Amino acid sequence: MTELAAHEFWQKIHSPGTFRSDGDFSTSYIAELEDGRQLRLPVRMLADGQHALASLIINQASFEILDVLAQSLAEKLKSFEVDVVVGLPTLGLTLAAAVAQKLGHSRYAPLGTSRKFWYLDDLSVALSSITTPTQQKRLYIDPRMLPLLKGRRVALVDDVISSGTSIVSGLRLLAGCGLEPVAIGAAMLQSRRWCETLDAAGSQWRERTVGVLSTPMLEITETGTWRRPAV
Repeated sequence: MTELAAHEFWQKIHSPGTFRSDGDFSTSYIAELEDGRQLRLPVRMLADGQHALASLIINQASFEILDVLAQSLAEKLKSFEVDVVVGLPTLGLTLAAAVAQKLGHSRYAPLGTSRKFWYLDDLSVALSSITTPTQQKRLYIDPRMLPLLKGRRVALVDDVISSGTSIVSGLRLLAGCGLEPVAIGAAMLQSRRWCETLDAAGSQWRERTVGVLSTPMLEITETGTWRRPAV
């Protein structure tokens, strides 16, 4: 398997069976859609040096990849009869807009981390993210979006669910507005760490969460490659 330059990741969907998806991985992890099509994702080593995750940065992906992931997620969300898609910043906004279009909606509702002067502090919560752990941010909802959401079936969408902390922040913000989403959606469920986080937020959330891709926490081998953990 040829190595990819950094800018070449997330640019192409490959036919089923193009690459071996078992065994060890070096710089690329082979993720598979439910129909067997494959997507090469870069392997990112974590701070402990012993574990790594497959990474997806959806706003750097080709339009083909975004279209495939948005269509697949929209199909998974259809059974929830979603009226409005709410997007988590920053990368989740790209996916949420595309998913809303695939569902036939005319718009979506973006959450934000930039406080506009008409925003209200009591319509915000603290926000943390695995990719920006040192940044102190707050998550806001535009008060003008509330009439769009009240009494509607809402889906909360992010690009990747990893530790689950960003999703829980979104749930807390919506709960403060009197809203409980009928579904949570993501392009990729990254490892299983999010399960415990969402379970702590409410027993209903895990069964309401759907993703297009599912990738494991990887463990380093004696040769410096990466392997799925033994079940």
